Amino acid sequence: MYSSERAFAPTEDGQIEIKTIPESKVIKSISSQNYFEANNLFMPLFWYITTRGIAMTAPVEVAVDPGSMYFYVGEKAAERDLKANKKVEVLTVPERLVASIAYTGAYSETNFLVAENKLRQWLEEQSSYTAQGPARIIYWDSPATPNHKKRAEVHISIKESD
Repeated sequence: MYSSERAFAPTEDGQIEIKTIPESKVIKSISSQNYFEANNLFMPLFWYITTRGIAMTAPVEVAVDPGSMYFYVGEKAAERDLKANKKVEVLTVPERLVASIAYTGAYSETNFLVAENKLRQWLEEQSSYTAQGPARIIYWDSPATPNHKKRAEVHISIKESD
C-alpha cells in the first residue's frame, strides 16, 4: 500500500490458508450502510493519520454490513496515546484465527462475494474448523493501483472444532 510496514503477511494469490492475525491497534471509521453503498470511509482515516504523522501501513481491513474500515496503526504510532474523534475510533483488536483466501482484481462487491463463497465452501469441507461471524475484506494495495494488480483477501474468523 503506502508503507513497507505490514500488520501481518499476505496470503498468496489463489490460495486458502489458516492464519493468526496478531493483536493490533487500529483506527476505525464507520457507516450505517453496507460498505459497498457507503460514502467514503477512507478519507476520515487518511486525514487522521496525515494530521498526526502516522505512517500508512498495509493492509486496510473492511467489515461489509454495516460498513466500517480499519487502518492498522504501525509499531511507532501504536505506542502513542491516540485519541478518538467524531469520525474515527481508536481500538485494540484481539488476536484472531482466520481462514483466508487471496485474489487479484478490482476491489468490487462481485469479487468479494465470489471469494467469500469459495472460502465458505472450503470451510464447510473442513472438520477441524468452524466459521465464526461475517467475512471481512483485506485490501493490500492503494485504490490508485490498476485493478488487474490489486491484491485482496477475504477473512472469516474461525475456531478449532472440538
